[in-house]
Amino acid sequence: MAGAINQGTLFSEPVESLSTIVVNDRCLIQTESHNRIVVVSGIVLAQYAVDDRMAETYAMVSLVEQGWADQKDVARAFGCSARSVRRHQRRFNAGGLPALGRAGGYPSGRPRVTHSREQLVRRLKGQGLSNREIARRLGVTPKAIRKLLKRIGWHDHEPEQDQLPISMPSGDPNLSAFPSASAADVPEKALPPGDPNVSVFVSLDDESIPVSFDTDPADRRVDRVLACLGLLDDAAPLFCSGARVPHVGVLLALPILVNSGVLTIARKIYGSIGPAFFGLRTTIVALLLMALLRIKRPEALKEHTPDDLGRILGLDRAPEVKTLRRKLSRLAALGRAAEFGRALAERRVAERGAAMGFLYIDGHVRVYHGKRTLPKAHVARMRLAMPATTDYWVNDAAGDPLFVVTAEANAGMTKMLPSILEEVRTLIGERRITILFDRGGYSPKLFVKLIGDGFDILTYRKGRMRRVARSRFSLHEAVIGGRKVSYILADQGIRLLRGKLSLRQVTRLVEDSHQTPILTSRRDLPAVEVAFRMFERWRQENFFKYLREEYALDALVDYDIVSDNPARDVPNPQRIEMTAKLQQARAEFEQLTAEYGAEAFTNPEQSRPTMRGFKVAQGKLANRIRKAFDRITALEKARAAMPKRVPVGKVVTDVVKLAPERKLLTNILKMVAYQAESDLLHLVAPHYKRTTDEGRTLIQSALTAPADLEVTADELRVVLAPQSSPHRTRAIDALCQELNQCPILFPGSRLRLRYAIAPGHEIAKRTIS
Repeated sequence: MAGAINQGTLFSEPVESLSTIVVNDRCLIQTESHNRIVVVSGIVLAQYAVDDRMAETYAMVSLVEQGWADQKDVARAFGCSARSVRRHQRRFNAGGLPALGRAGGYPSGRPRVTHSREQLVRRLKGQGLSNREIARRLGVTPKAIRKLLKRIGWHDHEPEQDQLPISMPSGDPNLSAFPSASAADVPEKALPPGDPNVSVFVSLDDESIPVSFDTDPADRRVDRVLACLGLLDDAAPLFCSGARVPHVGVLLALPILVNSGVLTIARKIYGSIGPAFFGLRTTIVALLLMALLRIKRPEALKEHTPDDLGRILGLDRAPEVKTLRRKLSRLAALGRAAEFGRALAERRVAERGAAMGFLYIDGHVRVYHGKRTLPKAHVARMRLAMPATTDYWVNDAAGDPLFVVTAEANAGMTKMLPSILEEVRTLIGERRITILFDRGGYSPKLFVKLIGDGFDILTYRKGRMRRVARSRFSLHEAVIGGRKVSYILADQGIRLLRGKLSLRQVTRLVEDSHQTPILTSRRDLPAVEVAFRMFERWRQENFFKYLREEYALDALVDYDIVSDNPARDVPNPQRIEMTAKLQQARAEFEQLTAEYGAEAFTNPEQSRPTMRGFKVAQGKLANRIRKAFDRITALEKARAAMPKRVPVGKVVTDVVKLAPERKLLTNILKMVAYQAESDLLHLVAPHYKRTTDEGRTLIQSALTAPADLEVTADELRVVLAPQSSPHRTRAIDALCQELNQCPILFPGSRLRLRYAIAPGHEIAKRTIS
């Protein structure tokens, strides 16, 4: 008994001051008096004084970094937040142990926003400035501004777009920009000099000209506030004079763009895209000038300075990537791109009706490299079928585009021609038009319909045909459009569809004896002009190549998809698979029969003099031939029971297509930019001998060149730098004089555009007057 008692006294009584905190099933924290230890699986990981803050934070970091505990468990055990644990980890990774020893509270030496600046922050935030800009002005971090705004209870109140007052009230002699405010409530900076009772818009030639309340072209904060409040639907252009402003040469195209009616038609079709600093007019002008500057997609704006591009538009900054994409999305949501393109084509036909006697129609395949399942189309330049979208373009006799149509599910030329020509008839009227297209539209039955609808056709003949005798060819020469052409041609009449269709065939012979037959319903044209018009179709091919390289015609604007028609029929994939099996079976049958024939040819007659003996000897091979033949018969019977085409909904679960609206809109704007470039080329052609070879290069170099801006009360003068050589400079100077004959105002302003070459060149010493 005594031994038992003595044995019990070997263990001391538990100390009441020892406290234990369990972190998890492996880790615990023990505290006794002023000391603390961290134990992991019975082994001491850290031992430190309770008031040693650096050692404690290092223990916390060690538990997490070495994987003994997660952040939440450590935060709970040490009485802090998981965010504090993460902050300790960042400090340790950045500066080691000394970083963990920093004293508590706000970091010393870092500026902070005092409570006395709350009113200043409120005022700057009310002016529409971002947190980053406010922080830059106050010399603090954006995080400090966010905390201050949260502390003072600031909330951004943005009205819904549908509820914003887009149009200004009329009849009020006071400020129509502030319908619920008096002139005294308007900031002093917002009022232009003179009479304070002004309106945001004044009328000039039946067009609303916006008036800016800003006086500094580089600081448009008041207009931005008005737009934020829903009181401005497009910022007025404000320019300041400057030397060697980048890319200002692109303003050479503005008179052509304004005369094309694109801005007027856009305003008529789209109306407005809601109150905004970058409104409809600014968005359209920015997209057109971007195309001419070879900024091929919104993402490419990252490579250009917004301030420099903004000076071209008369703004402090040009719209950046996200802003421009939002504007495109808003325009696409209205679904009026086809109507917009039709109105532009009507304007083009009214101005250039003489060039519409011959129209070239061809499809352009835009290859798709995404992950969606799209219909395939044959890509001629790659010589294979790929997922793609097909656009059909209509170009005039000069090769300039008129309008574009996106085909449903890559429909072929023969299927698209009737609908395209219905659009042509709507645009041009009842006059007779000659339609030129390639072999993709060859169909004698379609020719009968087109000729009956009042169209003439001009295309290549397709299929097998007799060669024309060499004696029927003769040399034909002529001067067409100022160009001398000569061909060796044979002219004859032919009949198709068993005599139901009578056409004219003009065949060209080249040096290698190759013959190119051309079909037409035009019997009034000389044979040489028939050949010339048909071979001019390569202008459209060159147009596609130029737009692919210079305007990124094939680039996707977005990756959005929309539902497609699930009832649309497509080739039956099961029948295609069955056809492949049938071809394989036929190939196997042919191989076996060839082997059987070879055995018969080499049969030794002395050993097998009769056919019966040969059949007996080749019984196994004959049996294989019978099985192959029976397999072919069964496959043909099974394929015959299958439909040739089935609804696409039975083939693909999710029937989708690329959203067409935004791509169609950007294609139309690129088309207008190309038309403007072509019109500039026509203006400079009489003054530049090498227009055919390098005319577009000259125009492009002038458009992308820097220039001086001179702003007067009623003029915006663009003074271009001389070109690389005197003859190129003379050509651009002549172009400037041609453009100065057009009294064109910069869109949205009263400033007349004037152009000249910078002084210092012998032809540029004249004034702009």
